[in-house]
Amino acid sequence: MSDSDEQARVSIRILEKEYFIVCKPSERDDLMQSAQYLNSKMKEIRDTGKVVGLDRIAVIAALNMANELSKLNAQVPQQSGQLATRVNSIRERVERALDASRQLEL
Repeated sequence: MSDSDEQARVSIRILEKEYFIVCKPSERDDLMQSAQYLNSKMKEIRDTGKVVGLDRIAVIAALNMANELSKLNAQVPQQSGQLATRVNSIRERVERALDASRQLEL
């Protein structure tokens, strides 16, 4: 069996309930982090006392996390544009400095 075929059985706890998930060994740490994040979000919702039932808590947590992801995805093009503007500004300053240096050499 190749490395890509290997599977690890991972135990995660969400709201005091244990789940067994199968994943690649290389994905174990990411899975554990994701489970911890989900658990903390579900605990926050449960602890407000406004939402009752594991299913409802899970759906609200999933919606909140999807909203967070959507907001982050919306920021990426904006940040990419800002980064491109800064890179262009730096490139132009470097080119001006190089041109000035060449003129001094002449």
